[in-house]
Amino acid sequence: MKSDMPPLRVEVAIIGAGSAGMSAYRAARAHTESVVVIESGPYGTTCARVGCMPSKLLIAAAEAARAVREADQFGVRSPPPVIDGTAVMARVRSERDRFVGFVEATVDAWPLHHRLRGHARFLRPGVLQVGTQAVHADRIVIATGSRPVVPDAWRQALGDRLVVNDDVFEWHTLPGSVAVVGTGVIGLELAQALSALGVRVRLFGRRGRIGPLTDPALQAVAREHVAATLSLSPQAQIEAVSRSEAGVVVRFQENGQHHEETFDLLLAATGREPRLAGLDLARAGIALDAQGLPAFDRSTQQIHGHPVFIAGDVHEQTPLLHEASDDGRIAGDNAGRWPEVRPRPRRAPLMVVFSHPQMMMTGATHADLLASSQAFVTGAVDFGDQGRARVMGVNAGALHVYAAAEDGRFLGAEMVGPAAEHIGHLLAWSLQRGATVQQMLDSPFYHPVIEEGLRTALRDARQQLRLPAPPPEACLDCDTASA
Repeated sequence: MKSDMPPLRVEVAIIGAGSAGMSAYRAARAHTESVVVIESGPYGTTCARVGCMPSKLLIAAAEAARAVREADQFGVRSPPPVIDGTAVMARVRSERDRFVGFVEATVDAWPLHHRLRGHARFLRPGVLQVGTQAVHADRIVIATGSRPVVPDAWRQALGDRLVVNDDVFEWHTLPGSVAVVGTGVIGLELAQALSALGVRVRLFGRRGRIGPLTDPALQAVAREHVAATLSLSPQAQIEAVSRSEAGVVVRFQENGQHHEETFDLLLAATGREPRLAGLDLARAGIALDAQGLPAFDRSTQQIHGHPVFIAGDVHEQTPLLHEASDDGRIAGDNAGRWPEVRPRPRRAPLMVVFSHPQMMMTGATHADLLASSQAFVTGAVDFGDQGRARVMGVNAGALHVYAAAEDGRFLGAEMVGPAAEHIGHLLAWSLQRGATVQQMLDSPFYHPVIEEGLRTALRDARQQLRLPAPPPEACLDCDTASA
């Protein structure tokens, strides 16, 4: 595409203005004012517009409805909640727009010459085409995010009866019924929230897994509790989907039996893919692997052999906001200070699923440890009879903590149960500090709190470790008889 416009020449070009791109911009600008951020879509980040924030708004409404239904166990009599779908979605959209507005205000405060609207693609190394504008950049950060993956046949068959999570938060009321396909984080959170708000939901999976947990025992616990909240088909083979006057007809096979069920909508939560198509990375000399991704250094975010950096969901490593922001900071800092490139440490891995009950993973997973040569022990607690959990009526789930057999170092944990979002933080902080099980037990635990369940799991791990007891003067939580 030819243009009479003179080329724009900058030191750093950042493609994408989501969480990773915004973080990259701040970091790069600490080194140079010769920066431009290129964005083809709306400002506001995936998290604020269609991800973590609006989904939590919907989940908050679901928790309020659930609290009314479960009040009877405390002797608090109440009629079943009346769900005003229009009011629910009005609050979701209103608060969502408020969060988006904060992001937009941040972008609006950037100098105008640091912003460029349009789709970017490579013409050759260091040169981008953005609409009719050529952009020459010494260094480039790719932070284009990801998008939902939906089978083309489903789109053709269902039309506007097929939705993805991005669409849910534009609803003006709640549907009567939804088939949710995909038992990952997105599908699970939305399915449970909609079900709690009175929508008839069936959640379809293929491999029998629920959420990201890798510990088989915890997977079994998760399946049990999710199945109690909605219709669950975790190992279903969807044979066909079609559109009828009544809505969406799903034909599926489960346990050797053929079934057919009709829903108002089908919500496809079948995964996301990097937004790399259309960038013409080959023209920049950037090779892609079998998964369609460039090789890069996680400690610097640099694509191997190029002054190009990659950050955020686009590389599929850890599609979480705090990881995307860290990616962007590292990528932007190195792009700004080029040709010096500094490796940066990463935070301890932490993932929370806002399901019911919540799930959490931090550090090495059970699958990671089995695949390694690391000898480890598993400390466990069942929240079914944990004191504060029973008091609150949330006594469900379990926690497993993993510790190195040779020295008791805390390695990681998986959990499905109450307050997982908070316990996950305590564990991630302990992991990042290199704590041992004994050091974690020496920390204070109040009574009565759900965190006492964590102490139970840690004590279970310590018992299996059979390490020498600390001296009595250093014995805060240990057997003094043997110390």
